[in-house]
Amino acid sequence: MAAKVRGPCHITALKISSAFDAPSQRRLHNLHPELTLAVFCLEASWQRDENKEAMVRKMASHKSKSRSKINVTKAAEESSTADDYVTPGGYELEKILNRGSVAYTHVNEVWPNVYIGDEQTAKDKLTLKRLGITHILNAAEGTWNNVDTGPGYYRDMDIVYYGVVAEDVPAFDLSQYFFSAAKFIQETLGKPQNKLLVHCVMGRSRSATLFLAYLMIYEKMTVVDAIEHVKKCRRIIPNWGFLKQLRELDQQLLEGREG
Repeated sequence: MAAKVRGPCHITALKISSAFDAPSQRRLHNLHPELTLAVFCLEASWQRDENKEAMVRKMASHKSKSRSKINVTKAAEESSTADDYVTPGGYELEKILNRGSVAYTHVNEVWPNVYIGDEQTAKDKLTLKRLGITHILNAAEGTWNNVDTGPGYYRDMDIVYYGVVAEDVPAFDLSQYFFSAAKFIQETLGKPQNKLLVHCVMGRSRSATLFLAYLMIYEKMTVVDAIEHVKKCRRIIPNWGFLKQLRELDQQLLEGREG
């Protein structure tokens, strides 16, 4: 705070009050009471100003300390929240999935250069060209309740194909493909010009589960963070068996990072 400049009256009061000792000031008062009264008033006004400045400085200091304390407390709470993270149960994950998602569409971009879509999108070559798709991960390869395309379907297109044979039933072990599919996604995204479509029949369970696993493995997200991110971009509904496998992956990855 800049020093306060005193007016001529304040300076005069200071000179008068400091020029005389106490007896001289009393004699001056007896001779010129109106002058000493003016000096007293000026000094009192000056003192009030000094007190106000001191109070303002004190309040500013208190606010600064309070803000620092709040910031430290907030950081500690955030750190504590991260440190105290525990993989939620399947019921809690289902509640997260059902809470405020977007409307269902055939295809959505869920990550830079990554799309999750359905069978219709996977078989629509015009749409694939329009989106600039260069790589496809078919999470439902096969003939029954699956998308029977394969690399031959895209022979007339410059597309790299990767397929996994998987069923959309809770008892199916989709986790056997978590790391291999995640590696394919990571390698695809290694070149900025590549664009990937991850699909199954509806683009909501098998394909979504494999991409969630990728986010957890390579982007170091928790299962909650991964679900929260994807559901903002696409309506996904992994079956409860796949959610259980994602929970187990979450616990495995957390233990590995802590170790």
